[in-house]
This record gives sequence, C-alpha cells and structure tokens, in this order.
Amino acid sequence: MRFASIASGSSGNCVYIGTENTHLLVDAGISARRIEKSLSELGIRPSELSGILITHEHSDHVSGLGVFSRRNEIPIYTTRETFGEICRIRSLGELPDGLYREVVPDEPFSIGDMRISPFSIDHDAANPCAYRVDSDGASAAVVTDLGNYSQYTVGHLLGLDAILLEANHDVHMLEAGPYPYYLKQRIMGNRGHLSNDSAGRLLGDILHDRFKKALLGHLSKENNYADLAYETVRLEVTMGENAYRGSDFDIAVADRSQMSEVIHI
Repeated sequence: MRFASIASGSSGNCVYIGTENTHLLVDAGISARRIEKSLSELGIRPSELSGILITHEHSDHVSGLGVFSRRNEIPIYTTRETFGEICRIRSLGELPDGLYREVVPDEPFSIGDMRISPFSIDHDAANPCAYRVDSDGASAAVVTDLGNYSQYTVGHLLGLDAILLEANHDVHMLEAGPYPYYLKQRIMGNRGHLSNDSAGRLLGDILHDRFKKALLGHLSKENNYADLAYETVRLEVTMGENAYRGSDFDIAVADRSQMSEVIHI
C-alpha cells in the first residue's frame, strides 16, 4: 500500500491511498488541476481512481470536487447527510448523476482490494467521518477535523501502520492570537479541531512496535507552525502512559501546499 498527503491545511486537503490495483483519494479540497498534477507525479491517471472518500462538506475538503468529478466521473463516497450538504454548495456546480455511494459510519465496505472502515468524528458538520483503509495486512488512516477523541476513536486506530493525524493548533497561540472569541471557542470546542497536545496523546494511545509513520496534518496557518507541532507531539508521546518515546517512531509534518513523501506500508 502507498500513502501520501497531497495537501493538508485550512486552505485545502487531499490524501492519496492506494495499492497496485486500487487507487483512492480522501477529500478533494484543492483544485482539480492540482489533484491531477499530483496524481501524475504518483504515476496515476485520474481515470484509474476507484473512488473519492469525503470526510465532510467544508470547503477545504470539497472545493475541487465539482470540477474533478465532472471531468473524470469518479465515484464519490460519503455519508448521506454530507452529500446533501455538498449538493447545496453552489460553487461546486452540478455533480454528475450516478456517482454517489452512501457511507454509513461503522459499516465497513470494500473498494477493489481495499477494505474501508468509516467511523464518526466530532466536528461541526452534518455527519462527518474519518477513514481507515486496510489491504493485504497493511493499514492507514486519515483522521482530521475532530474536536476531541475517545476510546471509540482509539479502537478504530489500533494496529495501524501509518496515519495522517490532525495537529491543528497550539492552544496558547490560538488563545493569544487575533481570532475573534467565538472562533477561538469553536476551534477549541468538542466539535472543532485537535490541538498539538491532543494529537500527541492520541498518537501515544495507538502506537505499537510495528507502527511505521505519522504525518501531522491540517495545521492552522495562524495558530501553529510545523516545528512546534512536531516537538509538541513528540513530547506528549514521551510523557504519556505508554512504553514509547517520541523519538522511537517516524513523525513528520504534512505541508499545506506540497505533496509529502510517499509512504510504503
């Protein structure tokens, strides 16, 4: 299995997960041109995609979906409520008929040789979900846009090889920053975004001896920066109630505008 962040941040999100036979995107929050260019760098034609998994309807996750789906007619997988909200976004235009496939959290399904396990996340959207993907003994997950996590979340992430995990903000930067009070409360709320500290604690809860790679993603441009997210997450892992130190595993930060390294798992 291959796994790569094409873009990750408040300005747009798109992740590639694939095998030799099946290729998927998680979200399409950047332009169709950027998606197609990145797929070309991965050696994949858009027509080879088997599906696009959409986490929720916010623009940084779907802004390129209209053009990309009309141009390439790739099946769109998401919850019924999310798809309803997407269809109301005028800027996306009309989506081609027959492309929608309903996703129900906690009901796994298969696309080609990949097993998809959607699970609910707490975010201020219609019915958002994260995705775990398993194939031939390898597993990866994309987990962003969640205000908090629980044992339910942890349970869906045990035994992973790789994860793209939200580390959206540094709490102190957000509290002291220029955002209005209501927005700060939204981001830090239970249906907002995961802080660096919380990301580190969640990562510590799912680490195991065979874990290969963590990509920290969806960083706020105003309330975080890459080195701070990286060091905070490593410190939380080291200080946590687990058998590991932050230096025991490969942790990197996904760029908001550049494709990450391709992770082979």
